[in-house]
Amino acid sequence: MKLINDAHIEEYGTKPEITAKAPGRFHLIGEHSWFFKDKTLSMAVNLPVYVAVSKRQDTSVHFFYKQINEHKKATVNALKYKKEDRWANACKAIVYGFTSGGFEIGGFDLTVYSEILPSAGFGVTTAIKAATLIALQNLFEVKCTDNELLQILERGNRRFLQSENYLSDNYSALFSKKGNLLITDYFKNSWDYVPFNFSDKKIFLIDTKVPRVSIWNEASIFEPQYALLLGDLREQKPNVYGGWQYINNITDINEVLEIETEDVQRKLKSVIREHKDLLEAKTGLETGDFFKFARSVNHSHETMRDMFNMSCPEIDWILKRVSELEPNLELVTNPVTCGRITGKGFGRCLFVVMRENDVENFNSKLNEFEKIFGFHPECYEVEPSDGACIIRD
Repeated sequence: MKLINDAHIEEYGTKPEITAKAPGRFHLIGEHSWFFKDKTLSMAVNLPVYVAVSKRQDTSVHFFYKQINEHKKATVNALKYKKEDRWANACKAIVYGFTSGGFEIGGFDLTVYSEILPSAGFGVTTAIKAATLIALQNLFEVKCTDNELLQILERGNRRFLQSENYLSDNYSALFSKKGNLLITDYFKNSWDYVPFNFSDKKIFLIDTKVPRVSIWNEASIFEPQYALLLGDLREQKPNVYGGWQYINNITDINEVLEIETEDVQRKLKSVIREHKDLLEAKTGLETGDFFKFARSVNHSHETMRDMFNMSCPEIDWILKRVSELEPNLELVTNPVTCGRITGKGFGRCLFVVMRENDVENFNSKLNEFEKIFGFHPECYEVEPSDGACIIRD
């Protein structure tokens, strides 16, 4: 907290009145299924973004990002989206979310402090929004419910940024709980906690630094007719989490999807597989069965790679090395490690979960990766963390 307070004082000449933080985040399974009202399994992590704010006597707003030494300005009642403002647009979206909802806020100075930059893709932009949201709520003593906070985020995303509003991103940033993962149910617009009790495991997020490329347009299957097709393949199951599941009969699935091209069929089938993997991962987490959880994660990556076409040779190479950390081939069906590409669209990031005594060997594999591919990956050890909160002195 001292570092962001000092940065705010250095920039504005006054101590911040409110300081907030929000966690980074990654999605384990299901981040490509939101359009079909499916579920997403997410983890908020201890890669925090800090936001400090203090009131001004006018209606101006000043933004400062310490790590990149960038300054931006706007006014509360004349906000404009500017492509060059990048990270500051996330802050402005929250201001817009308040004012467009009839909440009164005045001018303020704001400092962002984050060791992880938004370009890394670990939910940093959403964390900036969430920390700004609760910082301004407290600074101007805005009385609103959790649902109204979510509406502020949604207005900022949809109306100001003209972007999609991902519930799993918002829920993870605001409501996560230390030691737990979070499941977003897009059909019910709700979330639940699932404990992560594998204390003997280490979790790593890796930014491979591989250039982002567009292999295919993910949104190409986000069409109402495809949602209707998948809807026809659901069956009500009161004893299943969420109350439904996709049918298992492959013949029936093929009959429903046969009107579409092979490419569309493959991608819709991958959505079906993702839903099953998520439910199995949840069961593994709840029962303490790491083998079941790990199989689900690894199977999900295979889906991303083979059916969704969302991986790349560099990420697959790392995950292959992770699977080889257990030399006993008899344990292939009961993996002691797991990993998967993570991120909407094609990203360059992945996560892995492994035994503590495998960490040194894994680090040596990352060094080998750099020599082979020429990219210098960034690796972060993480753990499930709390959602956005105000930091008290």
